[in-house]
Amino acid sequence: MATSVSIRDLSLNFGAVKVLEKLNIEVEQGEFIVLLGPSGCGKSTLLNCIAGLLDVSDGQIFISGKNVTWDEPKDRGIGMVFQSYALYPQMTVERNLSFGLRVARMPSAEVDARVKRASEILQIEPLLKRRPVELAGGQRQRVAIGRALVRDVDVFLFDEPLSNLDAKLRSDLRVEIKRLHQRLKNTMIYVTHDQVEAMTLADRIAIMRDGVIQQLADPHTIYNKPDNLFVAGFIGSPSMNFVKGTLKGSDFTVAGSTLSLAGYGFKAPASGEAILGIRPEHIAIHDDARKMPIALETEIEIVEPMGADTVAWGKIGGQQVSLRTSADVTIKPGDRVLMGFDPARGSVFDAASGQRL
Repeated sequence: MATSVSIRDLSLNFGAVKVLEKLNIEVEQGEFIVLLGPSGCGKSTLLNCIAGLLDVSDGQIFISGKNVTWDEPKDRGIGMVFQSYALYPQMTVERNLSFGLRVARMPSAEVDARVKRASEILQIEPLLKRRPVELAGGQRQRVAIGRALVRDVDVFLFDEPLSNLDAKLRSDLRVEIKRLHQRLKNTMIYVTHDQVEAMTLADRIAIMRDGVIQQLADPHTIYNKPDNLFVAGFIGSPSMNFVKGTLKGSDFTVAGSTLSLAGYGFKAPASGEAILGIRPEHIAIHDDARKMPIALETEIEIVEPMGADTVAWGKIGGQQVSLRTSADVTIKPGDRVLMGFDPARGSVFDAASGQRL
């Protein structure tokens, strides 16, 4: 498949401060890439570099095979949707959608056709005569997306477009963006700090920390085989449990008890201080725990009903762990329960480097 966006050894410094360091990403034509990470990790900065809103310190950016590293934003063939809607308050929705096209002196018939197409796709035809002040937040964001859509470009850039909306609207518009991508099949690069948005929207996720990409992979791989402790802890709610112990071969010793991790599948033989990671939803209790390769007894300390399921807290070798079970399972603080897990679904990390073993 053809490459749509190519980022090669891209670095950005503000004086002595390194913001992005030697980033390399190849985005295929029609792919949906999400840049995910905590605030200040450099994800929006990277998007602004791709858009041409920031000049890079080193490296190159190619879009559709063309080196655009020093091109103006308008010459890069991209459409951008910002966190703030950035709509012209004095203009109607129709004028907001068409303004850029009219400034570019596009023929009126073509402008009208593009506005009509975008408004139909985003279902905002009834809003065309309104001004932004008359629109709800979700409607304004649809207009902002429509303004990018009318440009008829190959690459769309989204900078946390849903962060100003309430939870219900975020969920609704998330579905709309996914439907939009499936319909248009354009390349989309999307910035967010919300892991739910990333997991549900992305073909691949680039998890960033301190200007460096920690892992670039599909959501299933990111979730089940995180490359390091940071990725493992950042993805998942509740987050992955981490149990510190000592590894020798496939034996993991914690608080004097030895657990066999024979089914894990290490990359290479390892030994020394290690951290065992287990996701709460991969821990079974009661009769289901007896079917697991590893089964331990624990006392439940805290129970958190979540509606569809229940999160409970116990311990492994004196270290606190959470487990997620069905809401139909009766469990209360003080109960002693058998919990079990399959090491094949776990993650083992080197305690010193934090890298997956």
